[in-house]
Amino acid sequence: MESIDDALGEIPPPPYVTAEDVTFALRAIIVHAAEQWPDGPRCRNDRARHPCRLHRWGRRVLAQRGLTDQEIQTMLAEQEASRP
Repeated sequence: MESIDDALGEIPPPPYVTAEDVTFALRAIIVHAAEQWPDGPRCRNDRARHPCRLHRWGRRVLAQRGLTDQEIQTMLAEQEASRP
């Protein structure tokens, strides 16, 4: 049986990354973070192997926007800190 990731393929990034896309991408990375399972890391939202499709999409969108890994980590930390 193939995984859902294999069946659906990659989610294409938007042709032009807007500020709204950056917000969606950060949310996708936060919601679809890794969780440790006996068989390895899995997405805490949909239990797919990590990184799942939406996590990968979020990373690609932010990279397309020109953000470095360090900048992405900083933005994620700020998003997490501002959550109620």
